[in-house]
Amino acid sequence: MPINSLIKLIVFLFLTAVCIFGLQPFQASVDASKTLVEQEGIYANEVKRLSDGTYLVAVRTDMPDVKADMVRWWFKEFLQTSEQYKLWHPKDHVWMNWENKKPGTIIGASHLVHEYIGKDLNKLRINFIDPSEFFGYDPNDINTFVLCAKVGYLLESLNIAKMCHIIRDTKKGSEMRTRFWLGHVEERDVKNNLISIQELIGNTSLARLFMVTKEDAEDLKKHAEEEMKFLSEILPNIYNSNSTVKQ
Repeated sequence: MPINSLIKLIVFLFLTAVCIFGLQPFQASVDASKTLVEQEGIYANEVKRLSDGTYLVAVRTDMPDVKADMVRWWFKEFLQTSEQYKLWHPKDHVWMNWENKKPGTIIGASHLVHEYIGKDLNKLRINFIDPSEFFGYDPNDINTFVLCAKVGYLLESLNIAKMCHIIRDTKKGSEMRTRFWLGHVEERDVKNNLISIQELIGNTSLARLFMVTKEDAEDLKKHAEEEMKFLSEILPNIYNSNSTVKQ
């Protein structure tokens, strides 16, 4: 085989491997358990492209006078209408509904929302899952509320991201650590654990480099910072004045 043809073949095989397996296919992107649940001290607000092509969005929110159990109540009991949802972010939040939601529970429920992230109106399905799927165990306890989800399109059966909120009690209230991983593609309706073409292509590093942009990640970071600040400000009064709160 001529040397030029051999070089072209090697380059083709390399690019094919990158497209299929990613840039570093066997390297974990983050140690979510340590940085979200166990780590003490500084948790940086950041946007970062990871080695597998996904984007990490990390947001830390101080929540004075808010305890983890209050945030647990907000999601499990209180949040039911679009009007209540708009309190959480009056500008960006437009509409919401629930699917498979039961009072006092959150795992297995899907939060259906219309919200602005940046300039675009996003129609999303946020499916809350058992935190053990992320961490290998359930970190929830009396002083900690852990909320994990897969985020997808509302009008398509495709997930496009993962997220976790960790709320831990502090002396002055609580601290929320939020993290999104943008670019995790999953077909929701595929049966028998088969991998769809969209998953096979969408989860390659090359596809993620084109589909998930820094602007997307920065817009999401700004939105998360704003909505969690709103929540920290409105939640104490709502919680303390609501007759359904169980003391």
